[in-house]
Amino acid sequence: METDETPRVLPFQLQFDKPVASQIKIAEWNPEKDLLAMVTEDSKILLHRFNWQRLWTIFPGRCITSLCWRPDGKAIAVGLEDGTISLHDVENGKLLRSLKSHTVAVVSLNWEEDGQVIKDDSVNNSTYEDRTSRFFPPAPRVPRMPGLAPGDTGFMDDSDDSFRELSNSSYQRFNILCSGDKDGSICFSIFGIFPIGKINIHNLSIPTPYATEPATCRLSHASISKIALSKDLCHLIVMCSGELNHDEVESAERQLGMHGCHCLLLDTSIFWKRKNELHQVAQQASNIEDLIEVIRASLSVMSKQWSDAMHTFREKFDSLSSLIIDHGLDSSPQEEFLSLLGGARTSPPVHQFLVNSLGEPGVKRVSKVVCGAGKELQHVVLDHLQPAAEIIGFRMGELRGLSRWRTRFQGIGLDETLINNATEKSGILLVQVERFMRVLSSVVQQTYIFAFDSELVVIFLKFLYDQDPVKPFLELSEVDIEPDMETLQRVKELVHFGGFSDCDFLRRTLAEEFKQMESSFKEAFLMPFTTISMKMLCKDVLPLFALPTSSASVSVLVPISVTYYKDASTSVSSYQTHEHGFIDYISFQIPGDSSSNIANCVGISRRFMHSLSNSSTEESASLEAVLLSVPDGYHCVDLSLYKEGQIVLLLNKTTSASECSGESCMMIVQADDLPFVSIPRSGCTNTWNLDQLKDSVMHLRLENEKVRNIPHSVVAPLAVSASRGVACVFAARKRALVYILDEDEDDVSDSE
Repeated sequence: METDETPRVLPFQLQFDKPVASQIKIAEWNPEKDLLAMVTEDSKILLHRFNWQRLWTIFPGRCITSLCWRPDGKAIAVGLEDGTISLHDVENGKLLRSLKSHTVAVVSLNWEEDGQVIKDDSVNNSTYEDRTSRFFPPAPRVPRMPGLAPGDTGFMDDSDDSFRELSNSSYQRFNILCSGDKDGSICFSIFGIFPIGKINIHNLSIPTPYATEPATCRLSHASISKIALSKDLCHLIVMCSGELNHDEVESAERQLGMHGCHCLLLDTSIFWKRKNELHQVAQQASNIEDLIEVIRASLSVMSKQWSDAMHTFREKFDSLSSLIIDHGLDSSPQEEFLSLLGGARTSPPVHQFLVNSLGEPGVKRVSKVVCGAGKELQHVVLDHLQPAAEIIGFRMGELRGLSRWRTRFQGIGLDETLINNATEKSGILLVQVERFMRVLSSVVQQTYIFAFDSELVVIFLKFLYDQDPVKPFLELSEVDIEPDMETLQRVKELVHFGGFSDCDFLRRTLAEEFKQMESSFKEAFLMPFTTISMKMLCKDVLPLFALPTSSASVSVLVPISVTYYKDASTSVSSYQTHEHGFIDYISFQIPGDSSSNIANCVGISRRFMHSLSNSSTEESASLEAVLLSVPDGYHCVDLSLYKEGQIVLLLNKTTSASECSGESCMMIVQADDLPFVSIPRSGCTNTWNLDQLKDSVMHLRLENEKVRNIPHSVVAPLAVSASRGVACVFAARKRALVYILDEDEDDVSDSE
């Protein structure tokens, strides 16, 4: 801290003061580049460079409730009010993927990659080689529906390589996307793509590890404020508000539970212990899910194109049936045409149809439309559907091999029986694709030359005029396809030689086979999801401060920041020491309407995730905390943990409890200089831990800290970039002010 003798230097150089079109409600700096993503009040996403050049603007069409960057800065995750999480490319904002992991608003997102780098390659298997590229060309893209502009499919543009590049770079390092919704559910996705677990804080049995006798608690009416996964992936800190009750308390007494802000510590060490296995499974499974979308879109495109072609065919030939009825005849169109081919006299309805409705140009047009659609279907199959099915079969074979390594992969829920079933379904789909191509080729050939060969015309009229052999393959139909008995018998005989155990696939359509394959995949991948979910348990709870009971069931919006810093006193080289490589810092504002005696303070705690594991050792680091009293006449608008041991506070000057004076300041506090106090942990959960510090509150003074006055009233959010040493502050009058926090830092380059 500065003393009275220290020369005063105006800290935090103002780099820009720019207007913004709309008030900003969320802002996050890119972890790797000089890029700032902002969300406006009307839920538009703006991406700006450091020099305030706008790169792009997108509007998802729904209310945005959260946002975070992927650790490598190449993609951004956006949480929406309806529970959807959308992933966007940093280069152009294009939608890369949409995940419906939640049913209500996603209020917190956190994307963390494995922070443990082991130099010994002999024990580091995290760089898993994907062998698919050795045997197959690049995976096919989703075919574009005729008449749609690029991007209208909602998945990706088939001419854009960004998705493939992002997917490949994503697999270079294991990472987890965590998302929390307002109902207390937390979902986990590997690479932000493959769902691997889900918990709900209301269902957690919360232990009281310091109690003399075993006891558990539960949360009710809880809402999540923030989630943060540790850099070693072993712990998840959940900041939430709700009511904490003992399981043993009777229902009449449950109303006396502790309502306030709580901090939960969840054990997610399964991600670290099994990261190599999860990496391999997720890489195969996420690619399979991409290819499933290719097949789904291919079937949709093929069904649409063939339906349009057959509509044209029916338009021309259906009028003949009406003419026959109008002339009082009881024959069918096929009988009329066959009698004409046999040399009989042309009947009046056929004569009228051939002269007025069809004619030679009509025949050629119908033939051209149907044959053109058939060739388009063949192209879709050969360029999209069949390659996707082949790669799926290969990747399922890879997973089948992994599932047989029971000692490693059974522990994460990779079930050999389910994987074998899904592998067989992928093989059956390939057989169905080949079968469909034979039927399609036959129909196209007969349609093409039926007008020029009388024998083929007879075949066409007998079998194709009032039937459509192609359509059933492309639609989900309850009517089975009847195979010839000889083929069915041969398929049953092949079972004894390793053939498909499901012999009824010949009765199913291509669309029905795809549905069954997709269902088998979901069942197989649900096992790892369920297994990992069950292994994530709550280890500890830290009751922080009380809140008015009137705020029950309502999300309390208070400034909160959770960060993990490297512990310089330890070296991380093995599993035994991985949990001690990082120190957690939790910083939060205690609101002015808090029912505790420490209102208008900022609390900072550290070593929460170590206090439990180290509770039995005398010299181990225990939970520490400090209370900082905000200077008189100010209140905390937002805060952020900056570089190691530094906290940035954004303060508004007030003249009354609800009136701002139009002035504010930004302050950096050095955490190492703060008088942290060890917090004794008690098994009694009806004690607010920070109340123990009310007699040792440290009063912040503007003259003793690094402070920069701001001539505006400011609002949240405060966006701080630790890697670039800059902070973006938003004024209440729609202005953005960018400051350089490090005085000894060179000017931030905007050349990226």
